[in-house]
Amino acid sequence: MNQKTIYLSKALLIGALASIITGFVMVMATKMGMSPFPKPPSLAFASKILGHPIPLMVGLLFHFVYVTFWGTVFAYLFKNRLTFLNATWLGLFLWIVLLLGVFPFVGWGFLGLSIGPKLIMASFIPHALFVLIIWLGARWLMPKPDTGTSETA
Repeated sequence: MNQKTIYLSKALLIGALASIITGFVMVMATKMGMSPFPKPPSLAFASKILGHPIPLMVGLLFHFVYVTFWGTVFAYLFKNRLTFLNATWLGLFLWIVLLLGVFPFVGWGFLGLSIGPKLIMASFIPHALFVLIIWLGARWLMPKPDTGTSETA
């Protein structure tokens, strides 16, 4: 395998890990009655696009593709800038898109306020987790090469 293929494979792995972990956390929060969402946002979005109710697995598949895509974009396009700050900017951007775009699109209103103000923080938590996972994944799978500038004793 060439370097580009290896790098893309690692980037996809980072995105997939972020998707699986955040999806698991959200499903568990829903099952434990901790989630204020009427249904998972990815399920609501996919149902709206398809025009009819769909099974949870389809919503989870949408979540997997969407989150894997953005995690991969971060890891692949920011190759030499895989910083916590850049991961945070991406997470904040995606959170704002959710609040200002997805929530109104699925009928939950501006910032999700038609459902309640709890959606704002409840939607922030998985985005913060996403930031942490893609940043840690990048540090683990794509460490910066040693530049030889470290001091020796």
